[in-house]
Amino acid sequence: MLIATLALFCCTLTSDSPRNAETVATASSNVSAPAPNEARDARAALPETPSPKADVSKAADDAAVRGTESSSAASQPFVSSPVKPATPDSYETPRKRKIWYGLIAAGHTASVFDAWTTRRAISEGYGVEGDPIQRPFANSGAVYVSTQVCPLIMDYIGYRMMRSSHSWMRKTWWIPQAAGASVSAGAAIHNYRIVP
Repeated sequence: MLIATLALFCCTLTSDSPRNAETVATASSNVSAPAPNEARDARAALPETPSPKADVSKAADDAAVRGTESSSAASQPFVSSPVKPATPDSYETPRKRKIWYGLIAAGHTASVFDAWTTRRAISEGYGVEGDPIQRPFANSGAVYVSTQVCPLIMDYIGYRMMRSSHSWMRKTWWIPQAAGASVSAGAAIHNYRIVP
């Protein structure tokens, strides 16, 4: 409401005299019909329509060219480094995506192998689960599900690092997944060797 009132007030202040004369002429025409000659005189008194400003824009372009020639040093960019991508999607390449999927497969496969060898070693009495978080699940089939949590977390961390805005993270995004897969594979090989 306040904005509409201000706009109306501003419009009444900026009105020019020919418009007022036209309003007065329109108001007086409602009272009595003017003669045809008076209508022609009123149209003749109105200002002409403005001419196209093609010449003015051409002159402005010429002035702009002259201004850029004189200030060519001032128009140079401050930083000459390449523009960073607007979205993190551009950091991810098809090659990185394939490697990421390969590391997902390796991590989850090594985790399943670790769960199988752990359950085999415990059921035959050759050892106990060393991880206190996994110990409650070691004697049942839930060990297969519980061992998949760590690879899922490593997959998520690797994915976020691959799309990070920090260059050092984009270069080392594969380390969490590779480390998780290596630890699971090492534990699985150890468990497999202790059972004769």
